[in-house]
Amino acid sequence: MALRHAVLAALLDGEYSGYQLAKAFDVGVANFWHALPQQLYAELTKLEREGLVTGRQVVQETRPNKRLFRTTDAGLAELERFAAAASKPSFIRDDLLVKVQAADRTGTGPVIEQLEERAAAADAKIRLFGEILRRMRGDADEEEFLRHGERIGPYLTCLRGLDFEQGNRDWCLRTAAVLRERQTAGTGVRDDASVRPATR
Repeated sequence: MALRHAVLAALLDGEYSGYQLAKAFDVGVANFWHALPQQLYAELTKLEREGLVTGRQVVQETRPNKRLFRTTDAGLAELERFAAAASKPSFIRDDLLVKVQAADRTGTGPVIEQLEERAAAADAKIRLFGEILRRMRGDADEEEFLRHGERIGPYLTCLRGLDFEQGNRDWCLRTAAVLRERQTAGTGVRDDASVRPATR
């Protein structure tokens, strides 16, 4: 998937300025596609040049003028082509897992600390996703919203983000507990990060 498709999909909800798009990515789209604000601004320029989004100038009296963007019919057609194409399987690439893989020989203290930090960050995201989901469905309960909600795509991707972060948190806490228990018991896991593996 290219960044353009994530931007086009985000703009389906209405007109966004570059700043609003960056905020939308930060609280929703970022759970499945990360992009820096500079990348988003550059992508909007490309998409407008190609006719996939259109922008209009909004004059503001007390603040600088801004441009609002929306997906065009050509942009929607591009999204339809993208949706029809086969999706590639996703994969994990995470430096923390490399550290856990090597923890038996490199030391567990710093790894346990990083696992607990990651769990705390996941917990914060879980709370954020919970708030976003409640805001999206309003007075409806979840089952009612899933059956009759007007825009279900953002809700479903937010549910995926919630599941992902819950899995992250649970795995990090369990892994930290296992490493700490082995460290305390002295069962083959070193707690000294300065210890080097034996050479053969």
